[in-house]
Amino acid sequence: MRTSALKPFSKKAGEKFDRADWASAYCNVEKELEEQELKLIKGTIPKELSGYFYRNGPGRLERDGQWVHHPFDGDGMIAALRFHNGKVTLTNRFVRTIAWQEEEKEQKFLYRGVFGTQKEGGFLSNAFDLRLKNIANTHVVKLGDRLLALWEASSPHALDPESLKTIGLSNLNGVLKPGEAFSAHPRFDPGHHDVPRMVTFGVKTGPKSTIRLMEFATSGKDAGHLISDRKDTFKGFAFLHDFAITPNWAIFLQNAISFNPFPFIVGKKGAAQCLSSDPKGRAKFLLIPRDSGSFAGEESRTINAPDGFVFHHLNAWEEDKTLRINSIYYKDFPTIGPEEDFREINFDLLPEGILKSCKLNLEEGTFHSKSISEQCCEFAMVNPKKQGLNARYSWMAIAEQKSGNGPLQAIKKLDLFNSKEEIWSCAPRGFVSEPLMIPKPASSNEDEGWVVCLIWNGERRGTDLIILKAHDLSEQAILELPIGFPHGLHGSWVAN
Repeated sequence: MRTSALKPFSKKAGEKFDRADWASAYCNVEKELEEQELKLIKGTIPKELSGYFYRNGPGRLERDGQWVHHPFDGDGMIAALRFHNGKVTLTNRFVRTIAWQEEEKEQKFLYRGVFGTQKEGGFLSNAFDLRLKNIANTHVVKLGDRLLALWEASSPHALDPESLKTIGLSNLNGVLKPGEAFSAHPRFDPGHHDVPRMVTFGVKTGPKSTIRLMEFATSGKDAGHLISDRKDTFKGFAFLHDFAITPNWAIFLQNAISFNPFPFIVGKKGAAQCLSSDPKGRAKFLLIPRDSGSFAGEESRTINAPDGFVFHHLNAWEEDKTLRINSIYYKDFPTIGPEEDFREINFDLLPEGILKSCKLNLEEGTFHSKSISEQCCEFAMVNPKKQGLNARYSWMAIAEQKSGNGPLQAIKKLDLFNSKEEIWSCAPRGFVSEPLMIPKPASSNEDEGWVVCLIWNGERRGTDLIILKAHDLSEQAILELPIGFPHGLHGSWVAN
């Protein structure tokens, strides 16, 4: 079943997206607002929706005429959309990192970007400058009484959860050493072991890579405190953005990636541009027993994984003596070369993300994989109450066309048991970001709730907030934001 938004989005049969509409979203966020009410364009806002929809992403993409080489190098800007009494207000602020403050003062880029942004002066100016600019632009979550702006190559920045004022770099009550890597993709255990937890990790890479698996309390008097901590070392270079959890396991996929740092050292490339798929390598699932589970204290395990590259996992669960994990696979590591303009990328030349399922046999150490959906997708999730369990329903951002790569212009609800689909589309002039499924309070129905998502409206060159009913993706409400946000990354929901 397919539904489409009414105005301001309209679709004509056979019409493709306009690149100018898509590229227009790559703009600087020029204003910081405080508790500004959004304009309701259509529908009603459910009063049961009460809380904060936080979202992080690059908000500064250009300085004095120089553009970042890749949007992932843009400075982090946090948006807090507060749902209260049937209304939505917006507060947004840049994360006041040290680098952001310095570059704001000088109005030029003073640091190299991991994804290829260079300082002025050519490679000689960039050579041997190996500083990493913590841009705090990837995710935002609440832990204890602090909001954390995350960037996975270094420590998180702590913010006030209401004003979004930057408090500063956080070591999480002494858990982290200065500059220690801290994942930008934590997982939230809904209470498999009596109490909810935030499960996360840090990774130290090299010829051998060490994963530090950490679990934090998220409720009660101990909220924000570390309750579990272990380290496991594996052979090979580990490029890890995401992972999955079950009640007993943390599951990582070590992509078959090689890293040649020489072009980064001599100023030719950003560090991430020095990554490439290793045709002689073998992807591996890295299975780490959780300290709260049945295999606590046991050694970690490795099982071969399918060919391809994975950024994000949908979910994992345990079934008999197997682990099941659903992930989004690319045929190759997608990258933007030093001479390419990210606003002019050819989607046809980039691999699309395909949702696949893997069954891992823990006794035999083998795997079996199959495709779940061939339609290009990203940012997939299940009902948060089903994290780590066999969830029936998933929600994700998808390309408009059924095959091949393309910009994300629709949201799909997929029944993982029978492959039934519901689709809401904002093509040809709308573009979606990561959708979040928010369960209806006190409901036992897995697909009862809402899906919230920020949409880039190419027609008016601005950002809209869409609220859909989770069970059929029918429109609940459309609201207009007073400022535009570039295509973003991850976000979270914090209920009142």
